[in-house]
Amino acid sequence: MKERLLVIGGDAAGMAAAAQVRRRTGALEIVALEKGTRTSYSACGIPYLVSGAVHDIGDLVARTPEEFRRARIDVRTEHEVAGIDLEARKAEVHNLAHHRGFHLGFDLLLVATGAEPARPELPGADLPHVHGVQTLDDAAGLLEAAEARRPKRVTVVGSGYVGLELAEAFLERGVAVTVVEAGPEVMGSLDPEMGALVARALRARGITVHVGLPARSISETAVHTDGTDIRADMVILGLGVRPNSRLGADAGLKTGVRDALVVDRQQRTSADGVWAAGDCCQSVHLVSGRPVHQALGTVANKQGRVAGINISGGYATFPGVLGTAVTRVCQTEIGRTGLTEREADGAGYRVATSLIESSTSAGYMPNSSSLSVKLVAEPGSGRLLGVQVVGGPGSAKRVDVVAAALAGKLTVEDLMGLDLAYAPPFSPLWDPLQVAARDLLRRL
Repeated sequence: MKERLLVIGGDAAGMAAAAQVRRRTGALEIVALEKGTRTSYSACGIPYLVSGAVHDIGDLVARTPEEFRRARIDVRTEHEVAGIDLEARKAEVHNLAHHRGFHLGFDLLLVATGAEPARPELPGADLPHVHGVQTLDDAAGLLEAAEARRPKRVTVVGSGYVGLELAEAFLERGVAVTVVEAGPEVMGSLDPEMGALVARALRARGITVHVGLPARSISETAVHTDGTDIRADMVILGLGVRPNSRLGADAGLKTGVRDALVVDRQQRTSADGVWAAGDCCQSVHLVSGRPVHQALGTVANKQGRVAGINISGGYATFPGVLGTAVTRVCQTEIGRTGLTEREADGAGYRVATSLIESSTSAGYMPNSSSLSVKLVAEPGSGRLLGVQVVGGPGSAKRVDVVAAALAGKLTVEDLMGLDLAYAPPFSPLWDPLQVAARDLLRRL
């Protein structure tokens, strides 16, 4: 009888691992349980579905359950795992479609339960018109609610990536949008002066932005803050996500930063024969060397691949993360990688920074737009620590150059010497990254 691999979670990490195992071996039976109705989908595409830029929810699905089944992976959707007994090697499973429970044995286990929207402990946060969006089923529910309620006013509480992307999505639907952020500026993943540039772009498009204003409660008609009631027909939680690690933690798996599951470089957990991958587990930051929780689809797919290779008897390691991320909000592109100034200071580095303004192409080109670059480095060694970019079309993906430089532990001087491409439609003669590097060298 074949050994059974049980995969809990049917999105990026879980199905990347399952597919990798099946490609490498036929010796394992693979059962994948997914609480929702879909597998292997792009949650990053949800805001564009809400805005109408993507017309069909099915367009966001990379591989259906039927496709996996044809590859001899037993995918069971609408199956929720309620508990894991690691000693008995069995899982308590609820079939949500048929309202029945059963136990399923396993020999090997991969926990890929992902993340869940961060819900504040606010009175009213569980009201029906309040939506956190993480899965395609969440997106389907949001669209259904939007069609039913026909909101005229939407308030986004928080200003993470998805929250701001959804703010723009509802703006595209002709809805009045307000963003309420407790922090000093929007997008807490950026330093405040860079977040201020994003807030300026939001306001220029007609989105009302309140910063330094924590939400205190939510009612049927408003978000209530200190001294201000912001009317809202629908409320979107844009506070980011937290690891959905309770299932593994309750089974006795070790947890770490933000209660994410602790894994080693091979994605092994603290229990023999049990792996974890994706948004439910932690990673190691390649600059600071510290454990971090990084909820990104790119990371989840890579960790799933590594887990699958190791589960099937091979050897692979996941090197770590840099927090490289990009987005576009109201035609403003935002990118970051490595450590912000605030993060570097918190990690114990002495910090030097440079903040410059430049353009995405030669200034005389008709489509040239402005961009701002903030470069962060360590005085003395000159080691690059991170970069943030905010600007017009053609700005954000410049962070990939610095991501590669950070992986190679390059210095500011090294960045200055890189042979970067130039032509007037793509860049000024001096690339903005190298303008920032030149300015920072003066400070170093």
